[in-house]
Amino acid sequence: MKTLFVKARLISADAPSTIPGLMPPKPSQSAEDYLERIHELMEEKGYARVVDIASSLGVTQASVTSMVQKLDEMGFVNYEKYRGLMLTDEGRAIALKIHHRHETLARFFSLLGLDKETQGKDIEGLEHHLSGSTIECLEDLSRFLEQNPGTLNQFLEFRRE
Repeated sequence: MKTLFVKARLISADAPSTIPGLMPPKPSQSAEDYLERIHELMEEKGYARVVDIASSLGVTQASVTSMVQKLDEMGFVNYEKYRGLMLTDEGRAIALKIHHRHETLARFFSLLGLDKETQGKDIEGLEHHLSGSTIECLEDLSRFLEQNPGTLNQFLEFRRE
């Protein structure tokens, strides 16, 4: 019996598949955060530099460079050292999805009267873990509460008791 040894790298259960012909890679939570921030910077400034990403995420430039290189390998950004980076269509789609989740949760938490600091911490903890169905439900509930301020006020009063 022959034994086949395969050189492999350790990846997480939700790590990307980079084998041609299989599903496109799925970014890690950290990668999603980078993609979201890159998109936000590009919307704000028209570009995203490593130094700006590092500053806004509170990480080192070396960490950003390492992640950007991985995102480039995965096909989410086009990166050239010293020339900057651009999101690919796939990278932009992921960034927009995460941004939408973030905004949905912020809208819902604001309706509940949670302060911005609490919202920020909770959103970062949740936005990568909720299903699309749950996000849609929270969108619908937010819209319902906005269209029915009496119900929202009843709930907020109930919480104060």
